[in-house]
Amino acid sequence: MTTRQVRCGDVLIGGGAPISIQSMTNVDSRDELLLLEQIAELTDAGCQIVRIAIPDMESADVLERVKKQVKVPIVADIHFDYRLAIAAIRAGADKIRINPGNIGTRDRIKAVIEAARERQVPIRVGVNSGSLEKDLIEKYGGVTAAGLSESALRNIGYIQDLDYDNLVVSIKSSNVRMNYEAHKLLREKTDAPIHIGITEAGTPKNGKIKSAIGLGALLLEGIGDTMRVSLTANPVEEVRFAIDILKNIGLRESVIDVVSCPTCGRTKIDLQKLAEEVEQKLAPLEEKIKLEGRKSLKIAVMGCAVNGPGEAKEADFGVAGGDGKGLIFAKGEILKTVSEKELASEFIKTIEEYCRSLDQSR
Repeated sequence: MTTRQVRCGDVLIGGGAPISIQSMTNVDSRDELLLLEQIAELTDAGCQIVRIAIPDMESADVLERVKKQVKVPIVADIHFDYRLAIAAIRAGADKIRINPGNIGTRDRIKAVIEAARERQVPIRVGVNSGSLEKDLIEKYGGVTAAGLSESALRNIGYIQDLDYDNLVVSIKSSNVRMNYEAHKLLREKTDAPIHIGITEAGTPKNGKIKSAIGLGALLLEGIGDTMRVSLTANPVEEVRFAIDILKNIGLRESVIDVVSCPTCGRTKIDLQKLAEEVEQKLAPLEEKIKLEGRKSLKIAVMGCAVNGPGEAKEADFGVAGGDGKGLIFAKGEILKTVSEKELASEFIKTIEEYCRSLDQSR
């Protein structure tokens, strides 16, 4: 099902627009300087929409000042107090995130909707497995995918019944399978744009595994219009990993795609060290290639002669290890044989020379 499209600042969500990456600040929302610093770090990393918790009126006042100093769209995250949602909208929030179930009476929800309607601010309706309504827990015998989907539909229904359809919906669980099944049920019953994530995924080690599986599965199903990777870590790490997920699924272009073999008993060089060094040294070159609008490069770092030549033919540049040495390839053609000690530096030099030759031909 093709979703409807909404606008969050200058970012389009749904309706075939590219999947946008979100994250959330984790500094004190009343500290203007810290907020601005973290927003700058997030946008530099590639974050396209930044969410900020608004727990009190002081943070809503800070939001108004921050909004005037940043270009990235800002989402105000509101719970319980409908007056905070109205204050955030008036402060310039590009989108608000609420759970109608904890905002209160119909009149309070209506007041929030009228403020959003006045400024055409989209509302993201968020439902989490940790806050599923009691009647749905009783109906389904616990927290289930069906219950989460029904809760989301019920909550967006509250707003649609008040004639406001400028919506994004999200359902999140820390259970990867439940999260997946709930989204499949939801997609069949609404055309609202869907924000995807795995809530409370955990530390980077565990959270990245959950997010790669959970978000990757949804994206491969064509589910998701905007996304957040949730990690107990610096939110910049969330953004970088979200980019990695999109690149590996083919939803973002990889400017430099490094492939390397897992090694085996035939490997005669320290391939792990070589691959890590190549990846690290190519990172600045990737940004240069991106800024100059050049085509992407595929780089193959292989441990032996079994798969090395074949991968090298498919890659723009490649190395294939030997006994204390390695071959450097370009477009499948052998350029030189280099000692293991010099292999990484010579390989990087070869790629840099290629980029310089493009500069001279422009």
